[in-house]
Amino acid sequence: MPVTSKIRRQGGAAVVTIPPALLKLMDVEVGEQVTLSVLEGKLVAQPVKSGRRRYTLAELLKGANEMKRLNEEVSWAREGEPVGCEIG
Repeated sequence: MPVTSKIRRQGGAAVVTIPPALLKLMDVEVGEQVTLSVLEGKLVAQPVKSGRRRYTLAELLKGANEMKRLNEEVSWAREGEPVGCEIG
């Protein structure tokens, strides 16, 4: 799917606009990093996949009940007046 994009100057850099359809095909979003290289005279952009995983909301909330239980389990430690040199 060839796409034409004009090279323009922004500050001291040359900038190429990447259409949203190509970003989707590359599975990258605005703000993510790509490595740029030249192979046989062609510019190649490859996504830099970080070790950080993206989680769905359901995955993030999966451990919420466990955290609630743990907070209730140690709530005694947060109650009462200081008994030593604690900072209040």
